Amino acid sequence: MVRMFLRPLVAVFLATGLFLLRERPASADDLARIKQRGTLVVGVKTDYPPFGVRTASSQIVGIEPDLAAKVARSLHVKLELAPVTATNRIELLEQGKVDLIIATMNDTMVRRSEVEMVKPYYYAAGYNVMAPKSMNLKTWAELKGKTVCGVRGAYYNLEAAADFELRVTAFADPSQALRALKQGGCVALLFDDVAIEGHLLQAEWSEYDMPLKSQEVQPWAIAVRAGQPEWAAYISTMVKSWAEDGTIVNLETKYHLRHSSFAEDAHAKASKQSSN
Repeated sequence: MVRMFLRPLVAVFLATGLFLLRERPASADDLARIKQRGTLVVGVKTDYPPFGVRTASSQIVGIEPDLAAKVARSLHVKLELAPVTATNRIELLEQGKVDLIIATMNDTMVRRSEVEMVKPYYYAAGYNVMAPKSMNLKTWAELKGKTVCGVRGAYYNLEAAADFELRVTAFADPSQALRALKQGGCVALLFDDVAIEGHLLQAEWSEYDMPLKSQEVQPWAIAVRAGQPEWAAYISTMVKSWAEDGTIVNLETKYHLRHSSFAEDAHAKASKQSSN
């Protein structure tokens, strides 16, 4: 009942402009500073295959490090990848320890009040569960009252708990949640569907699957510090070019992901616009 009441109320606030964002003054030009320094520092995930993960040699690789490399090359500067998590990425950006966040971050009103969420969006994902194949899971209703492992900071933990009456035990990071799942601390992992797809590509998870329909697909945005219109505009142009030339679709192929509807639709729309 609370959710049914809050959703239309939030919609009214958004529609009438009563939901005001905190105003921030413009600060020093980050784009100029990056060019002068000669290095671009990008915050990326290291625990989210295939979007960002460490190799055995500690190299950070994946779809988002590849996107970061494209930005650095366009600026003719060196690239430095900085590991971030869901709980510290915005803080590191605000502190100036990273210049850019490309780290599986969906756009929310709260985040938009803290940093600049660049549009257009570059990707989208929903939430789902990874469960042992032996469960023969068919519907979300079958998880009612059961304990699932989650990751602290995920926007959908409360929503999934309310909608499907799950008991979500949230861990500090995905590796802890995955370990708990393997050790029987929960019946399934509640996580982003594309991250689950990435884990299922690994041999150690061959006895698991993602059998249910994904929920609440949300767009992902690249973020820059607030008060950086030129830097935000530069990144916006980059994202538009990725949609037009099929960069995201090609990266999905490179990292063995199924082509997402979001990436395919963005590519088709941008290609059509460029040909007109």
